[in-house]
Amino acid sequence: MSTETVSSQPTPSSQLTVDDITVIDKTLLKRAVGAAALGNTMEWFDFGVYSYLAVIIGKVFFPGASGAAQLIASFGTFAAAFLVRPIGGMVFGPLGDRFGRQKILAITMIMMSVGTFSIGLIPDYGTIGIAAPILLLVARLVQGFSTGGEYGGAATFIAEYSTDKRRGFMGSFLEFGTLGGYLLGASLVTAMIALLSTDDMMSWGWRIPFFLAAPLGLFGLYIRLKLEETPAFKEHMDKQEALEHSKPQLGLFQMLNKHRKQLLKCIGLVLIFNVSNYMLTSYMPSYLTGVLGMSEMTGLLLVMVIMFVMMPLTLMWGHWTDRLGRRPVIALGAAGLVLLAIPSFMLIGSGNMLWVFIGLAILGFLHTCFSGTMPATLPALFVTDIRYSALAIGFNVSVSLFGGTTPLVTAWLVDTTHNVMMPAYYMMGAGVIGLITVLTLRETARKPLSGSSPAVATQAEAQKLIDKLRGKKKAKAR
Repeated sequence: MSTETVSSQPTPSSQLTVDDITVIDKTLLKRAVGAAALGNTMEWFDFGVYSYLAVIIGKVFFPGASGAAQLIASFGTFAAAFLVRPIGGMVFGPLGDRFGRQKILAITMIMMSVGTFSIGLIPDYGTIGIAAPILLLVARLVQGFSTGGEYGGAATFIAEYSTDKRRGFMGSFLEFGTLGGYLLGASLVTAMIALLSTDDMMSWGWRIPFFLAAPLGLFGLYIRLKLEETPAFKEHMDKQEALEHSKPQLGLFQMLNKHRKQLLKCIGLVLIFNVSNYMLTSYMPSYLTGVLGMSEMTGLLLVMVIMFVMMPLTLMWGHWTDRLGRRPVIALGAAGLVLLAIPSFMLIGSGNMLWVFIGLAILGFLHTCFSGTMPATLPALFVTDIRYSALAIGFNVSVSLFGGTTPLVTAWLVDTTHNVMMPAYYMMGAGVIGLITVLTLRETARKPLSGSSPAVATQAEAQKLIDKLRGKKKAKAR
């Protein structure tokens, strides 16, 4: 094995030797980041497809309703999957902490692929009646259950494989995969809408993107099965085996109680992260088309361009968060939402294409403050032995309550109040919560994960770290 982890447990920094420091093999790190990001790409490919096909799916599965009711029903089915995500987190998280991250991530990949592929097989309402929307709901629930273990596991996997100095940058590839998957799905749907007639899209065209889940899933599964377990998890398991009596695992409710402060911080961070995410990626295409009256193609293309611009910005923030720290970048994004959400939606509602693009670009830029930072920030909230469980539960509870419901709630608010600025107020509220949460965080950039030894890229870097710590100890002794 190329990754070296000699010590069986973290050692106080004042007593560290070179053998106590984990040296991460670059090849294994790149493979781990790619495999974890691919699962997120797969998940968000489905989200991009579903969001861009929301109007068509509403007509196929809920043909008797009005246009607004069809859109709400379509987003309601979309949101229903988020209700079971915490259950998936409660199942897969503890399994990942007990049996390893790699095994569970392979299982979630299989389930995601099956759920997405199944949607393409469901007959329409005209063929099987009420059974059609019921089967759609079942497929979405399978997707939701599997994704309950996906993001927490993928973020944990990358964080535990990364060096302390570059954890932010490496983690940002997870969200790079998110945007890439969404853009791939959206681009495919947009191309099909341009090339196929409305009748063809309604009868069979909408199914094709969902069928692509099968080859993507098999490829992702193959890559994940080739991975080694993370150094931090191996270190934890070595420690457990070295003890005569392994520490008993905390029960679910014991864990929730003992780590409730960190879980609340996780929920607050995920809230602002996902409200801005789902508002921009899932709701905005329908908002531009259904509420502001733009042509469907124009709305789709605008959001796609913004997604494309956000991809390098996400990596940029991932890089700079390793230098500036996580807290300042998250605070910048949260404050930006509070101050700029209303101006951004005013620009979007102007009808002028240039101003619409600028309004969307502002929201996209602010979101990258979270997408480039959260994959490294969230895993650092928890210690190794409960990291997967706590992150999976905290992340999915927050996504279920506040993230995945964003398109449904905002669509309902706009339809009920007839106020097209309701999405802006919603984002401002999320920004306030984000600012309050970030004030409670400790800075974790360029520091080891809780419960783990320092992680570096080379033996020379390990020796340099030891010399630095010894120098500090001598200076303190004087």
